[in-house]
Amino acid sequence: MAASVCRAGGAVGRAFARARVPTLLSLRRGQATVTYAQSLLSAPETQLTTLDNGLRVASEETGHATCTVGVWLGVGSRYESEKNNGAGFFLEHLAFKGTKKHPQSALEQAVESMGAHLSAYTSREHTAFYMKTLAKDLPKAVELLSEVVQSSTLSEAEIEQQRGVILRELDEVEGSLQDVCLDLLHATAYQGTPLGQSVLGPSQNAKTLTRQDLVDFINRHYKAPRMVLAAAGGVNHEELVGLAKQHFSGVSFEYQDDAVPVLPPCRFTGSEIRFRDDNMPLAHIAIAVEGAGAANPDIVPLMMANSLIGSYDITFGGGKNLSSGLARKAAEFNLCHSYQAFHSTYSDTGLMGIYFVTDKHKIDDMMHWAQNAWMNVCTTVSESDLTRAKNALKASLVGQLNGTTLICDDIGRHILNYGRRIPLAEWDARIEAVTPKMLCDVSSKYIYDTCPAVAAVGPVEQLPDYNRMRSAMYWLRL
Repeated sequence: MAASVCRAGGAVGRAFARARVPTLLSLRRGQATVTYAQSLLSAPETQLTTLDNGLRVASEETGHATCTVGVWLGVGSRYESEKNNGAGFFLEHLAFKGTKKHPQSALEQAVESMGAHLSAYTSREHTAFYMKTLAKDLPKAVELLSEVVQSSTLSEAEIEQQRGVILRELDEVEGSLQDVCLDLLHATAYQGTPLGQSVLGPSQNAKTLTRQDLVDFINRHYKAPRMVLAAAGGVNHEELVGLAKQHFSGVSFEYQDDAVPVLPPCRFTGSEIRFRDDNMPLAHIAIAVEGAGAANPDIVPLMMANSLIGSYDITFGGGKNLSSGLARKAAEFNLCHSYQAFHSTYSDTGLMGIYFVTDKHKIDDMMHWAQNAWMNVCTTVSESDLTRAKNALKASLVGQLNGTTLICDDIGRHILNYGRRIPLAEWDARIEAVTPKMLCDVSSKYIYDTCPAVAAVGPVEQLPDYNRMRSAMYWLRL
């Protein structure tokens, strides 16, 4: 295993809530294939322990020779104000630049000597610092992670150096039109609220944030009840709990002036934002409605609705034989270069939408068929459609078993979102309980006759007027 120290999450908050890639689980030639039912039964139990200070320790033991262990925190750009927007992302840049016990060189050398991989990411509601390493090195990994979270030096010299790095990264992000489009979608859909802010923050904040701003952010939000020490792979839960007590018992559970930060509701606003640039070769467009929050029971039917709409890329084979009706239209009429249905889920809200990249002359047609696909899942879901959606969702769930890092991330986010790890068998039961009528009813609740949010970048002159797109959110039928 190559040793490395890197950041992996600057773009996480700007990306879709992507479904995992379906994975086929099979044994060697001559042995039986592991069935879906067997994979549910063989999934190890996730054990959960809460320390006296409120920090939660969760793990899944798989018996691998490697493991992934990390600290997941319930804090992200949604907890920032306009003044300190980007503070969490700034701290991610500084996380591995040295601790009070280990200067940067010593920290990197410690990671290298273990053959480990240390990484981090920041999103709108979560921050994570994690390490992939050999199972035997779990104690050292937990020790280093505890230092990164609790005692980063945040030296003035390093802060000044990272300003330039962040500003360059902000410039690079401008070249990723998917990221730009989805950030604009959040900005218009959640305008005037913290969810409308980007994870990276504005360049002005990157230039002006001080060390004290970063220290204040840590002191306000890095509290034990909002932390999860998660691990997956060759880990023993009791050992992990012991390590947590050794290294994380000192994390405070008290807030300054007893002021526990409470997330204010972020209202959704049906609206649009357009950045027209006719010199760009392709238009990048996203349309979304307000979706369900992470703990909302409607999340499963909405995930199935997205499975029916699916995704498409011009390189796909299949043409008229593609399972998704929208994908068949896209292939038959050359409507777009690519599209993807997505659901960006937050604690109490979400964005359910379709993002597509198309030629400027096809914008009107692609928007028409995308909204038509939404109307179909609101009104005409057949048993065969439902079966296909269920199979796609189940394959996605099984795909999450592929690798200790994916499992560890799933554990960390589940504990923060739900207070527990939802087992695959429970997800399977919730999927099986969905009927065609339920799928249509839930989809109608969120999609039918609602005001969408629209973001468009590029040669978007032919994007329909907002009122026309709004009128396509329902069908008039005799």
